Amino acid sequence: MRRRVAVRSAVAVVALSLTLVTPVVVGPPDAQAQEPPVSVRFLAINDLHGSLAPPLGVRSEVKQADGSRVQAGGAPYLAAYVDQLRGQAAHSLLYSVGDNWGSSALESAVFHDEPTVTLLNRMGVDASAIGNHELDEGFAEFLRLQHGGCHPVDGCRFDDTFDGADFPLLAANLQFEDGSPATLPFAVNYVEGIPIGVIATMPADTARMVTSDDSDGLQFTDELAAVNRTADVLDFFGVRAIALLMHRETKGDQDSGPDACEVESRPTRDVALQVSPKVDVIFTADGYQQYNCTLPDPLGNPRVMMQGASHGRIVSVADVAIDRTSRDLLRDRTSSFNQIVTHDILPDPGAQLLADRAGERAGEVSRTRVASLTEDLTREATQSGESPLGNAVADAQLAAGRAFGAQIALTNPGGLRADLVGDDITYGQAYAVQPFSNALEVLTLTGSTLRSVLEQQFQPRGDGTVTERILSPSSSLTYTMDRSATVGDRIADLRVNGEPVSPEGVYRVAVNKFLADGGDGFDAFRTHAEALHAGCDLDAFTAYLGAGSPLSPPRTDRIRVVG
Repeated sequence: MRRRVAVRSAVAVVALSLTLVTPVVVGPPDAQAQEPPVSVRFLAINDLHGSLAPPLGVRSEVKQADGSRVQAGGAPYLAAYVDQLRGQAAHSLLYSVGDNWGSSALESAVFHDEPTVTLLNRMGVDASAIGNHELDEGFAEFLRLQHGGCHPVDGCRFDDTFDGADFPLLAANLQFEDGSPATLPFAVNYVEGIPIGVIATMPADTARMVTSDDSDGLQFTDELAAVNRTADVLDFFGVRAIALLMHRETKGDQDSGPDACEVESRPTRDVALQVSPKVDVIFTADGYQQYNCTLPDPLGNPRVMMQGASHGRIVSVADVAIDRTSRDLLRDRTSSFNQIVTHDILPDPGAQLLADRAGERAGEVSRTRVASLTEDLTREATQSGESPLGNAVADAQLAAGRAFGAQIALTNPGGLRADLVGDDITYGQAYAVQPFSNALEVLTLTGSTLRSVLEQQFQPRGDGTVTERILSPSSSLTYTMDRSATVGDRIADLRVNGEPVSPEGVYRVAVNKFLADGGDGFDAFRTHAEALHAGCDLDAFTAYLGAGSPLSPPRTDRIRVVG
């Protein structure tokens, strides 16, 4: 359960258009002027994705500082480590940097992620960012998980009632279409009378990551502007110590140790370098990498930026000191480390009971055998960007779409959330691969539009870099790719069933609804002439696995790299 020592929580329900004219100024007694600073431990987790049980496959381990790998994660161990880390400090605040749920493990998703909210309540989360996956089921379902109430269709399936989150979910850059805040931009906690603010942002391009229905009526504004504006509001009201929870895609060295500082993602790094110097500590998310960096703020002062491994495998820790008189966080006294959630600690009994109950109740569905494999199906990408698993999923979607005239299929790598590992594959494992229950649609595209879709696999960014998202193609689609060519002219020799694609020709393409709506920047899909519903991606995948059992990994030679 939550451990509180002289900590009072207060959520500041203040819009960014705040019109109050008299700030509240609380001056500390003169007797405190010479007292030592207040020590506070910031704890942060990220990208939990409803992982109550330890994750499987490539996400099951973390590389340690000595290069060895260790099994990590699982709600009982995560809760135990959080409790231990809290117990080592006089005062602590626990944050989540978003994607608490969505793309969730079956034992959470089958109960509409209510067990995950219950876990976070038990752990005593003080505030959380809203990640893009919190909107996977739409804004109304997000509000239900935040405020409570039974599911409008299935009712309360895990417990008789559901009270929602005990903690605020924040996003300073989430607005309604009229510009009003859609949720809280920040929260304030008090430690020994000193206010500590926390600001959160979600990706500005969230609309590209969720289906259009899920983001209707919402706007996702620029993160940097939102943070700077919110930091000014907090500073105006005397909040001088500020943490930032920045849920933004971050690329780093996937094989680095827990405290290495190897961040390749220039956009995230640039935001961290440019964001207001009033922000003292930055926790990031939306990636599988972990790092612990100290970067200069715009005034040249050092500032910690760190991230833990996803799926509950690391707790990020920043120990800070706050001056009692000025209320400033003393940056030169900050120390930070990433604590791996190993399995050599006694699990938290309450979290263990919660995870066991969810697992047992979801187990009958999860343990159903659907197929066998001759070899593992993994997401490991080849030089072309294809993967055995991605190509298998594309073939499955083509098989499901053929009844609706589909000739080819394409699927996005971000929609594949786990590897298929082992001889006998269960429904739970198949679900872990495609946990979104996306609808399948068969779109009618011209050959010219199809080529435009493939060219959009290379998306220029404002900083001069190019984001590459290679779609896995079905066996009926082949082409050549030249990465050295100009963006927009990298695809050639495009063929469907061995025949050259005509720009004026008409082709039927099976894709998930996320792509059909232009997700991941594939706007060209939205120019389709017709769309036919072809079932659910998970159903298509399990049917394909069963029909091909024992299934061998497909070849990854559908895209030929020439440059």
